[in-house]
Amino acid sequence: MHRVAVYCGSATPADPRYMTLARATGAELARRGIGVVYGGGRLGLMGALAAGALEAGGEVIGVIPHALAGSEVANRDCTDLRLVGGMHERKQQFTDLSDGFITLPGGVGTMDELWEAISWAQLGYHDKPVGLLNAFGFYDHLVAFNRHMAAVGFIRPAHQTILKVAEDLPALLGLLEAHEPHRPIFQMEAAEL
Repeated sequence: MHRVAVYCGSATPADPRYMTLARATGAELARRGIGVVYGGGRLGLMGALAAGALEAGGEVIGVIPHALAGSEVANRDCTDLRLVGGMHERKQQFTDLSDGFITLPGGVGTMDELWEAISWAQLGYHDKPVGLLNAFGFYDHLVAFNRHMAAVGFIRPAHQTILKVAEDLPALLGLLEAHEPHRPIFQMEAAEL
């Protein structure tokens, strides 16, 4: 992988482990020669991720809507800071510029980005790997909910392996590297839908 889009929170949580995780993720990606595409912010996990990658000499592409950049949250230290018209354009750039996706802990915006990456994979808009870094058990309930959706029948068998989950970055990167594209919905027979 040349670049990954990394989704994570713009908030700074009370538990410092999350900031440390984000900074270490950025640094490790840079050490591996993997560029970071992210939300372009300088605060919270986003800022820590970018700082870790930049300090390790990595490429950091920030993609941020004009409205957010104007509120002084844009990270001007990015190797490439792209200002876009809105959130839809931002997420499209994440997909266009990256070879895969990694989700770190975050809130509603992070979930929006993760679910869209999964949905677009199901629909065939991309065939890139989608990873979830379940550090500190942060996403245990989401992983259980994903299994529940599959058990009930809302996630097709062909799509149950789209989301790759690991508790540490090296294991997650291994899963992303081993990713094999699945059959998107538009290639399925009616009986499979």
